[in-house]
Amino acid sequence: MDSATSIVIPATTLVGVVAFLWLMQWLLLGRNPEIGNERKFPRQIILLALTITGLLAIVFALPIGESSRNQLIGLIGLLISGIIAFSSTNMVSNLMAGILLRMTQPFKTGDFIRVGEHFGRVSERGRFDTEIQTETRELIALPNTLLTTQALAAIRSSGTIISVNISLGYDVHHARVEKLLLEAAEKANLKDAFVHILSLDDFTVSYRLSGFLEEVKKLISSRSELYRHILDCLHGADIEIMSPSVMNQRRIAEDQKVIPKTVSHTLDASTNQANDKAEKLAEKIAFDKADEAEIAEKTMQTLKDKIVSLESKLEQSSDEERSKIKEKIEALRHSLKKLEDKPVKQDG
Repeated sequence: MDSATSIVIPATTLVGVVAFLWLMQWLLLGRNPEIGNERKFPRQIILLALTITGLLAIVFALPIGESSRNQLIGLIGLLISGIIAFSSTNMVSNLMAGILLRMTQPFKTGDFIRVGEHFGRVSERGRFDTEIQTETRELIALPNTLLTTQALAAIRSSGTIISVNISLGYDVHHARVEKLLLEAAEKANLKDAFVHILSLDDFTVSYRLSGFLEEVKKLISSRSELYRHILDCLHGADIEIMSPSVMNQRRIAEDQKVIPKTVSHTLDASTNQANDKAEKLAEKIAFDKADEAEIAEKTMQTLKDKIVSLESKLEQSSDEERSKIKEKIEALRHSLKKLEDKPVKQDG
């Protein structure tokens, strides 16, 4: 092999590998830069494998002897092994934790979860971390190892119990309190409500009102609505609330109670309507990404189930029916691919 050929072949290989990797990087990641980590990770693995393959192709194209080539390949393998060894501790731990979470399924996309001080709805489940969206619309990425090593509380999609603790004076009979609290729970659309007396304190009696909420997506607004109805019911019955304790420094008459003045019915109705509208908008804005992710995941699972169902019918169908079924399968796969490639909604 002459000197010109020995230079042209490696140079051509280098240019070809770089051009190919650039094209694959654009096809896999560049076209949809906003796709989530869930769909980005396998593409990154493919790109890494292609990069290593391209590097080996360049080494084989170099005009060097067999012994030198083997040493160079061994050096590349050693470098790659070293990089993986240094970075694999957290990476492998989070990856294995992600696989464990997929197997045990303690929560789904769109569920409310609490881990330590973090609380929000799951907006994305990645192989290395899980993203939650808080009620202030912040996106927090939690390492999967955190979800498997700490206590994780997940609110079931079938419903949850919301509670509120309240302290009232000894001058109010508990039967009257229970009746008013249950009335507040009914107005807040809670099912199977119940009241517990938690403690008899020095100056107050502590009660807990609990009720079953079927629409868990309305958790934030339903809790606020429950508080509002408790205030209305107790103040409407001329009962002052002592939670956690009244520490009033001003002089008041013995028969004067700490209760807001009664507002007109028109003003009260308009205030409630404004609050209802604001709370609906608040949850829609706060958990927009979690809502979108939950809908997308459910839609993709539905499409996959339909594809599996149609594929099972192919063998038992006639030629004409088989052709129609294949067309339906292709249409469903096309819709599924569009959903998988759809960019995830970002802030801004």
